[in-house]
Amino acid sequence: MPKRSIRTQLLAERRSRPIETCINSSMEIQRRFLQSDLFCRAECLALYSAIHNEVLTDTVFTRAIEDGKTLVYPRIKDDELEFVEVLSLVDLAPGAFGVLEPKGSQLVPIEELHLVVVPGVAFDLAGHRLGYGRGFYDRTLAACRADCMKVGFAYDSQLLDALPAAKHDQRLSVLITESRTLNFTV
Repeated sequence: MPKRSIRTQLLAERRSRPIETCINSSMEIQRRFLQSDLFCRAECLALYSAIHNEVLTDTVFTRAIEDGKTLVYPRIKDDELEFVEVLSLVDLAPGAFGVLEPKGSQLVPIEELHLVVVPGVAFDLAGHRLGYGRGFYDRTLAACRADCMKVGFAYDSQLLDALPAAKHDQRLSVLITESRTLNFTV
């Protein structure tokens, strides 16, 4: 099935999920992540602002701040993502495509990121992800340092056996759903 068809189908399914289901599943995904060595070892991590029933990241935000980690969010600048340090959720405001973006000016170079939590529309058993089709995260992940962990958050319903993948598509290191953690680095 072509990427566009997969994207259309899974976005419609995700948007139709009851909000209570999204919240409960998001809490479990975040709990699994927070209990992992991935979170414990990351000193500088990037989160995303959830839209359209994406897996939420607010619990991770709170814990990262409490633990004194450097926390950044992406902001679209031209055709790239730049990362800005965020100390409070009030530091976020609607930006491109209606997604909350950081308002601040404290840029953090991509080379300083230890872990990037990546959103997506669909994911597969080989670590591929299907985003919204503009390539922002693929370009960003390609520029990350080699040891940066690329972690996807997804509902079980977003996980497919295989996705069509192009040469420029970046693979994840780990995918966390409400029922399992898939490690693609082994």
